[in-house]
Amino acid sequence: MRIAIYGKQSASENIAAVSAFIDRLEQSGVDLIVFDYLRNHLSGRNLNYFATHTELAGSDFLVSFGGDGTLLDSTTFVRDSEIPILGINTGRLGFLTEFGKDEVNEAAEALINNAYLIDNRALLKIENPESDFDGYPYALNELTVHKKDTTSMVTVDVHLNNVFLNSYWADGLIISTPTGSTAYSLSCEGPILTPDNQSFIINPIAPHNLNVRPLVIPDNGLLRLTVQSRSNDFLASLDSRSKSLNCQTTINISKAPFSIKLVRRPGQSFLNTLRDKLLWGNDRRN
Repeated sequence: MRIAIYGKQSASENIAAVSAFIDRLEQSGVDLIVFDYLRNHLSGRNLNYFATHTELAGSDFLVSFGGDGTLLDSTTFVRDSEIPILGINTGRLGFLTEFGKDEVNEAAEALINNAYLIDNRALLKIENPESDFDGYPYALNELTVHKKDTTSMVTVDVHLNNVFLNSYWADGLIISTPTGSTAYSLSCEGPILTPDNQSFIINPIAPHNLNVRPLVIPDNGLLRLTVQSRSNDFLASLDSRSKSLNCQTTINISKAPFSIKLVRRPGQSFLNTLRDKLLWGNDRRN
């Protein structure tokens, strides 16, 4: 078995968790490859390191140490390789991560003993003539278009399957996957979707017209976005990766032809996660 370890946080308690995880895997003879950023924090170990997605070839799992943002970054290394990702939370909320940093031994045992389940998470894909986002134009959470260098709103014209839907006057617009429904879209009063829901969410950010509401659409259609702004350009973000694009740009959005595989422990479901992270059921009347 070959396991890749990815992480960006270098706080001592996080490195201690990574080290404990490595120790447990090495005891079982697991072949390890570690993200190059961690090299200086794991000195004295005889480890192989990776810096690009091509160097992950042959890995059976990628383990992400960090919060949800780190796990989202790890998808840019996994890409369409179908390598499952297991998240160990050393951040804050951790909607996507399955284990806490005090559970590294349990996480290692799950992989060693094949005691896990796999969730397939849909991504969205964008196509535009200005940027392919460094060869990975996909998002697990969302695409966001928003204003840049101005206090004025942008206008986002949206077509669905070549039929005009609306002109959104707002600070921006979120196109969210079901996985992203508990992220930025949720903070903008969007609905929560279960991960197996075959839908996208169109959600304006601080819309000028208060009767404009989030809209859930099937994920098998084609969205087309054009943006108007006083500054002549705008920001487009795929998860945590942003690019400045010209307002002449047209963005086409569709469902990606592959999915991301997330490792889940048996007995843990999305509903369990909702109750845990959002504190549902903690009302004293329950």
